[in-house]
Amino acid sequence: MPESPKGRSRKKDAARTLEDLEVVFDALAHAQRRHILMALHFRGGAMLAGDIAERFACSWPTTTRHLGVLRDAGLVEVRQDGRHRTYRLNAARLQSVVGDWLGHFTPSKAPKSRRRTKT
Repeated sequence: MPESPKGRSRKKDAARTLEDLEVVFDALAHAQRRHILMALHFRGGAMLAGDIAERFACSWPTTTRHLGVLRDAGLVEVRQDGRHRTYRLNAARLQSVVGDWLGHFTPSKAPKSRRRTKT
């Protein structure tokens, strides 16, 4: 029996959700990138690229690569103004993807375990 359009749509949504999870968790897997997100958060949500680089003891190309991973994951947005790049935390994306995933583990959403009775 062919799959209904609604069923295909749910599968696409599920695939998109899994892809979002993979991209975001891959970005969060490196301590330096988590530190960049924390620095952005505690510095008002936005910082110049040079200010971000100064806070960390890695080379400029390494910092740029980390910022690119965060940008590709949608966790930061970049705005170029002449020679300056400002990186802004996308907290809504972080909360949406990670929060939704963590929501699966709340007691109200956790699957009920099947209890076996002794006979």
